[in-house]
Amino acid sequence: MVADTIRLLLFPALMAFAASSDLFTMTISNRLSLALVVGFGILAVVTGMSLAEIGMHLAAGGLVLTIAFGFFAAGWIGGGDAKLVAATALWFGFGHLMDYLIYASIFGGLLTILLLLFRKLPLPEMLARQPWISRLHDAAGGVPYGIALAAAALVIYPKTGWMPGTGL
Repeated sequence: MVADTIRLLLFPALMAFAASSDLFTMTISNRLSLALVVGFGILAVVTGMSLAEIGMHLAAGGLVLTIAFGFFAAGWIGGGDAKLVAATALWFGFGHLMDYLIYASIFGGLLTILLLLFRKLPLPEMLARQPWISRLHDAAGGVPYGIALAAAALVIYPKTGWMPGTGL
């Protein structure tokens, strides 16, 4: 019962929080990524995941963290995005990693296009008073890619081994 509750609530709630945090503040807390890592560890133990499986999930997360850190060092993504994608890869392992990255790329591309179009529109005064909207509208601003990462994670998550046995 506890494991099912964790499976159904923890990961989706943390992903929703990551997306909203990135939208409103352009930051993804280290605590959020840490919560994902700890949540994975607890759930892996509670559900009886084998050490070999845990190792493969850790390898997937480590590989993605290494690549994402390179992207961060090059200035292509933010540090919060790098940690979020790695923590998410830990949950998905290699079995669902490629699907996740493909969805994240598609959603990220769409998000970027929509944001570029939004930035070409004049911003009504009422919206301009909202700091988070002004930040999104700023042509020199970045893209809150955590939204795409979280959306992709929420699309892939129901297809993973975390969901069977929950009665859904």
